[in-house]
Amino acid sequence: MVELANKNRIDLVVVGPEAPLVAGVADALREAGIAVFGPNAAAAQLEGSKGFTKDLCRVNHIPTADYVRVELAADAKAALERFGIPVVIKADGLAAGKGVTVAMTRSEAEAAIDAAGDGPLVVEEFLEGEEASLFALVDGETAVPLASAQDHKRVGEGDTGPNTGGMGAYAPAPVLTPELQARAMDEIVGPTARALAAAGTPFSGVLYAGLMLTAEGPKLIEYNVRFGDPECEAIMPLIAGDFAELLHAVATGRLAQIEPPQLSGEHSMTIIVAARGYPGTPASGGLIREIDAAEQVEGVTVFHAGTALGEKGLVAKGGRVLAVTAVADTFANARARAYRAVDQIDFADGFHRRDIGWRELARENA
Repeated sequence: MVELANKNRIDLVVVGPEAPLVAGVADALREAGIAVFGPNAAAAQLEGSKGFTKDLCRVNHIPTADYVRVELAADAKAALERFGIPVVIKADGLAAGKGVTVAMTRSEAEAAIDAAGDGPLVVEEFLEGEEASLFALVDGETAVPLASAQDHKRVGEGDTGPNTGGMGAYAPAPVLTPELQARAMDEIVGPTARALAAAGTPFSGVLYAGLMLTAEGPKLIEYNVRFGDPECEAIMPLIAGDFAELLHAVATGRLAQIEPPQLSGEHSMTIIVAARGYPGTPASGGLIREIDAAEQVEGVTVFHAGTALGEKGLVAKGGRVLAVTAVADTFANARARAYRAVDQIDFADGFHRRDIGWRELARENA
C-alpha cells in the first residue's frame, strides 16, 4: 500500500475495513509520511479486542456493562451464574459484526460458548434499553460528533434470529437526543480518546460507538474503528460541505481548526438486500436486474456490497448484496422511497426485512 501511494503521489489514504487497521496498514503509511485517515494498530484494538475495550472502560470509568474475560469454555459457563439470563457472549477478536450472541436462555448461552470453544471470550451483563450508533471524528485528543444512526442487527423481522453485519439502518436516530449525544461524547467518546492519547497511541479516524440507552444513561456496547455499514450508507448522503476536507483535517491533526461537521437536516433509510442463506452460507451467482429502475425513485442510491459481473449480467457474490438508500425530508418519506426502490429490484435469490425503522415508525404513530 505504501508503494502504491508513493507511486501515484497520493495525498490522503482512507483505510475503510477493520482488518487492515488492526494489521497496521495505517502505521506503515504514517511512517512513510503519507496522511492517513484511520487509527494505528494499537488504537484499532478498540475493535480488534473487545476485552481490551472493556478493560479500558473499567480503568477510565466509562459506562459499560459489567463483564469478565475468560479463556476456557468452562470458565465462561461458570460466569453465567454471575450475570444470570439474559446474558451476552462475545468473541474477543474481529468477527465481521457477527461475533455476539445475546442469549435469552441458559441453553442458548451454553451453545454459544460451546460453538466458540476454548479461547478468549467476553461474558457480560445484559443491558436493558434501545440501541443507537454515534459516529465521532477524532484526531488525537479532539473529538467531535458527526452523526447518529440506528442499525438493525438481527436477520429476522421484529429483531429476531441470529445477528448479522446489519440488515438496515436509518439516520439520524431521534432516540439519541441532543442531550444524550452530549452525554455520550462527554462520558464515553471523549474519555476514550484521552485515554488512548495518554497511553501514547492516539486515535485518528472515525470512532463508531455502539450505545445502549439505558435508564441510567448511555452505556457503551462496543466500538468500531471505521464507518461500518449499513450505517455508513445511511449517514453519507446527509453530510454537507467538503467531506474530503473533513477527513484530511482528521488525518493531519487539524480538527479543532475547521468548522464542525454539518448535516443536511434530511433523513435517510438504508435497506440491505441479502442473498438467501445469509448470515449462514449465502446463495451465490443469483442474477440481479432492474437496479436502474430502483435508482429512478427520487432520492435513491443503490450501493453495491456483494455483487460481481457474470456472463449474463450482475450477480450476487456475498451475503449482504445491495444497500438501497433513500433520502427525504422526513423519516416516513425516506422509508417509503427506500421500500419503493427495493420493490423495483428483480433478485429471486434475495431477501430483505420489511420492518426497518419499526421503532421510530411506532414512535411517530403513537
